[in-house]
This record gives sequence, structure tokens and C-alpha cells, in this order.
Amino acid sequence: MLTKKGKYGLKALVHLSQLPPGQLAFVGDIATANNIPKKFLDAILGELRNAGFVQSRKGKDGGYRLARPATEIRIGHVVRVLDGPLAPIPCASRTQYQPCDDCDEATCQIRHMMLEVRQAIAGVLDNRSLAQVRDADNDDVVSGVVHHA
Repeated sequence: MLTKKGKYGLKALVHLSQLPPGQLAFVGDIATANNIPKKFLDAILGELRNAGFVQSRKGKDGGYRLARPATEIRIGHVVRVLDGPLAPIPCASRTQYQPCDDCDEATCQIRHMMLEVRQAIAGVLDNRSLAQVRDADNDDVVSGVVHHA
């Protein structure tokens, strides 16, 4: 499950991706526009800066901007940085694999299903750029999902 940290980080990156090239955004403006607690956003932006997704400049003309084009930032990479592995259980993780102490992995049907779940999640998030998220039509209807007014 995507945590608030992951969700807020993605929202902040989408916000920054909408700025004209080179323009900086204040943390307070990003927080207000996206309904994110400023103190929490400060910490998230620090992690995104350390991971190379954003750049910051201090001072009255300071703020944040993307460190590279939105077309080059993969959502799966951002989620892993902020929230950790995509796998729903540790034995299905590629990046932080841990065996379960209560199963035989070779015969565990749950693990095999969760590997498939992990692949499906990675297939979406690793093939989606920040630019694609920014430019997506929010009126897309997901097949099989009923939207209630």
C-alpha cells in the first residue's frame, strides 16, 4: 500500500513537473496547493533531493525544482525511495528480499501469487514516467470499476 509519504512525494513531484523549466516552487506553496502538512513535506523533499529527483536553493529566491526532466523520472523508482519495496510481502521482494520463517518458498502458493502481484505493480509503476502521470486525463475509466457520482 502506498503510504502518505509516498503519495505526498508523488503529488509534490507532479506539482514541480508543472512549473516552467528552471522555475522554483516554495515548500509552503507546494504544501498548500496539495493539502500536505508543510513539516512533513520538508522531510519528504529532503529525501527526494538526496535521491536526485529534486534540486533546492536556499534564500528568499529559493525553493525546489525537478533535478531532471519529468520524462526521465520513473514512478516505481520514486515509490521505492520513499516507501521501500513494491512487493506486498518480503519473500516476494526483489530489492529487499527476506525469506519467511514459516514457509517452504518452493511450494508456498501465497509467495508465488505475491510474486505475480509484485510483477504487476512494478509493470505499471516502472513503465510510467512523471510526465505521463502529470499529463494523464483524470477522467479515464478503469475497466470493471464503477464510479459513483
